[in-house]
Amino acid sequence: MLGFLLRRSAAAALLIFIVLSFTFFFIHLAPGDPTLVLQDPRLTNEQREAMRNAYGLDRPMATQYLSWLQAVVLEGDWGISYVYSRPVSEVIGEYAMPTLLLTSAGLLVQFGVGLLAGVAAARRAGTLHDHLIRLTSLVFYALPVFWTGLMALLLFSYTWSLFPPGHLQSFDAASLSPLGRSLDILHHLTLPALVLGLAAAGGTARFTRNSLLEELGQDYIRSARAKGLSEARIVWVHALRNAAAPILQLFGLSLPLLLSGALVVEVVFSWPGLGRLTYDSILSRDYPVVLATTALAGALVVVGNLVADVLHGVADPRVRQ
Repeated sequence: MLGFLLRRSAAAALLIFIVLSFTFFFIHLAPGDPTLVLQDPRLTNEQREAMRNAYGLDRPMATQYLSWLQAVVLEGDWGISYVYSRPVSEVIGEYAMPTLLLTSAGLLVQFGVGLLAGVAAARRAGTLHDHLIRLTSLVFYALPVFWTGLMALLLFSYTWSLFPPGHLQSFDAASLSPLGRSLDILHHLTLPALVLGLAAAGGTARFTRNSLLEELGQDYIRSARAKGLSEARIVWVHALRNAAAPILQLFGLSLPLLLSGALVVEVVFSWPGLGRLTYDSILSRDYPVVLATTALAGALVVVGNLVADVLHGVADPRVRQ
């Protein structure tokens, strides 16, 4: 297992390097320039050239790439943000916690709702109950996340005023007690987490249903029923445990998928996370921040795949070799 993980890690590092290299040249060759986006249009051409020189954008593309590569690989320095005028690592650290909070809550919703719905559908396979769960899960899986988010805002924020329309916390959160601030953040988190989690819960429910149905048809399940075990114990203790391997793999693979979905949710709900930061950085041509967030997203894809493989090996000893 250790050798396998080392080989996968080396291949993943090479893949991230290739992705970052393509991203570097793509964003630098795209139309637009940070000096045109960020600064006052009344600046003279001489002033713009001085800014380009300060950013190092007047150098040949190959020279810029080699300088960036040396700084990142040898020094671990992702540069200075053009917009925030601060080290990129500080900017990423500031925006990472809200995204981690949102994706963690979304993951909890995805697997909490998905597992319960999948098990309920499998226990009543072929009935009206099963068909309704499958139809509902298919609808949530098929709906675009941005549309679901907009409809959730329209219904639960503007029509019924049950949840705040966006942001991480209220404007007067600083005057609240620690418990009050936590409850305020939870109130703001609920709606975007539900939108993010329910969009993925439909696929999880259908996946759980199919995996569990396969196990419920095995001989050991018929033996357990013949011994008089309760149906709940058969499903939750015996069948679900043996069906857990592919579900655990899905858990690992959901990490990068939720991050990509969080980008849309953060824009819709004005959530101050990495998705919103990436979106704004692309519009403002903040090259260092775009490259750093791309690297972080690639690393999460790698980590998600490794976690899926490890969890599969833990759940099913037959695949450890």
